[in-house]
Amino acid sequence: MLKHILIATDGSEAAQRASVYALELAGVHGARVSALVATEPWSVLEMAHKAEAGVIHPLEDYEKARAKAAGRILDDVAAHAKERIIACDLVHAADQHPAEAILAAARERACDLIVMASHGRRGLDRILLGSQSAKVLALSAIPVLIHR
Repeated sequence: MLKHILIATDGSEAAQRASVYALELAGVHGARVSALVATEPWSVLEMAHKAEAGVIHPLEDYEKARAKAAGRILDDVAAHAKERIIACDLVHAADQHPAEAILAAARERACDLIVMASHGRRGLDRILLGSQSAKVLALSAIPVLIHR
């Protein structure tokens, strides 16, 4: 029986479907959930390009934008959890590579299942990289459910 499910999400359509599935599992098992969004550290090259383009505070702008995006994504999961009357903790793992953040959160929170989509966003809009699923699968000490 599942007791604590970690939902790793980036807010993409695939991740939203995985989140809903994880919440359904939690409801069936009476499990609680933790929803995690990992946002990567800022890129020196990207910040330099923004500065060259005339952005006054590229690092501050990046941090505000990623916090806002993470909050929006986590609020969506929380709303779905609330509809199902499922306890849900929200975690924004800032400045962390997604696979490491997912594995650390699962370990620290004593989760017994990780649920994530098979792929995430690409390019500059990425929050959780698709290749992270493979890393989590390879390194996780607990079961990982990859939702397609």
